[in-house]
Amino acid sequence: MSSVRVHNFSISLDGYGTGEGQSIDAPFGHAGMRLNEWAFGTRTFRDMLAPGEGGGSFGVDEAFASNWAEGIGVEIMGRNKFSPYRGPMEEEWNGWWGDNPPFHTPVIVLTHHPRPTLTLEGRNTFHFVDADAATALAQARELAGDLDVRIGGGVDTVRQFLAADLIDRMHLVVVPIVLGRGQNLWQGLEGIEERFDIESTPSPSGVTHLTFTRRG
Repeated sequence: MSSVRVHNFSISLDGYGTGEGQSIDAPFGHAGMRLNEWAFGTRTFRDMLAPGEGGGSFGVDEAFASNWAEGIGVEIMGRNKFSPYRGPMEEEWNGWWGDNPPFHTPVIVLTHHPRPTLTLEGRNTFHFVDADAATALAQARELAGDLDVRIGGGVDTVRQFLAADLIDRMHLVVVPIVLGRGQNLWQGLEGIEERFDIESTPSPSGVTHLTFTRRG
């Protein structure tokens, strides 16, 4: 069976994956872009943000960042990763990524306010689904075939899949900042570490890469 994976998911020292006060002008709330600065200089993210321009690092951070797309057939994301709006979906809003998002796979967006399927360039097809984690994963696996499913975030979505014990591999990036408020990844997940073998890799950039692999 295909694996369920999380990649390049940044959290603060106190476990917050986004700050308080998300808006269209502040996708990560009061955290700003501090949780993701480690990635911006890598070859993978530079190519994602500015395809064809080249450049970027080849160090520890790039070694981890570059694993995010290989073997992935579908991404599952939460409503707040797709849109900063609450309530019924704004159908004029097509995501943060422009006409050709970086996923290049089907994407399942979990939301209590479904809207028609959205098809953009580069094989990006967004399906808006009101479902629990297990049901969404079953649909994702049908779309993915033999390929893996990536849980793309945000915090609540990753936490739901962890709570349901549906994640096989997870790459977290611990960024040396303290946010104090926002959405905390570990809330309600006491003892989650017992399910995984965990390896820690420090980076010269100051972040620490944690890899979680399901035991057994």
